[in-house]
Amino acid sequence: MKLSRSVYHYRSVAADQAPLRHRIREIAATRVRYGYKRIHVVLRREGWRINHKKVYRLYKQDGLSLFERRPRRHRSASQRLPPPATRAINECWAMDFVSDQLYDGRKLRALTLVDVHTRECLAIWVDQGIRGDDVVRTLGSVVALRGQSERIQVDNGPEFVSKALDRWAYEHGVELAFSRPGKPTDNAHIEAFNGCLRQECLNQHWFLSLNDAREKIEAWRRGYNETRPHGSLGWATPAEYARQCLASQALTATKEPESSTSERY
Repeated sequence: MKLSRSVYHYRSVAADQAPLRHRIREIAATRVRYGYKRIHVVLRREGWRINHKKVYRLYKQDGLSLFERRPRRHRSASQRLPPPATRAINECWAMDFVSDQLYDGRKLRALTLVDVHTRECLAIWVDQGIRGDDVVRTLGSVVALRGQSERIQVDNGPEFVSKALDRWAYEHGVELAFSRPGKPTDNAHIEAFNGCLRQECLNQHWFLSLNDAREKIEAWRRGYNETRPHGSLGWATPAEYARQCLASQALTATKEPESSTSERY
């Protein structure tokens, strides 16, 4: 193969980076507002003989970059690590906006709210202008019917970084997980849902008025939840999958007291 023996028999002599990466993750987890430069200073004080370029490379590879546009007073915002996978209903919701227009060119906006675990569309609020107070009002109506979520994934839009939403999340103990700027995949579930909404509803209808748009979009939302099979749910509809989850949770709740009683005896 015209390959040098030294190249063929070469074995890497690079040092194992696992301990260093583990220590960087530890510092980033405990000091959530430390960037790579501060972490490098801390490591040098601890005796690690490394330069800032290696720290930066490992820092980026592990996805520890800080959110650049985190609001200063957003006390309910998550700080650094990617959100874990959901395991139950109402564990995580996702919100975003979709833009369209009426037949005469007037702008139209829709606030979409989805349960990440069951893929149910919980609400679509349609208006020509939506502010932070409208987002809070929509969340309040959903919480009154369904219960409260533990975490809500949003982007850095002005409606989501508003003081109204921040106060609502703080008072209800809800964590706001902000996407990184330029990273729509951080909120992939709502992006996929908005794509379905545009292809299957917005692109298929003329909206003659605001009320007409609300009626057509609400009808599509009910069909999406109750009749549209979802590939990631084993081709069950979101409503069917939600009922299965509730049934399994109820079964687990009834079994737990029995197991605890048997353990006592």
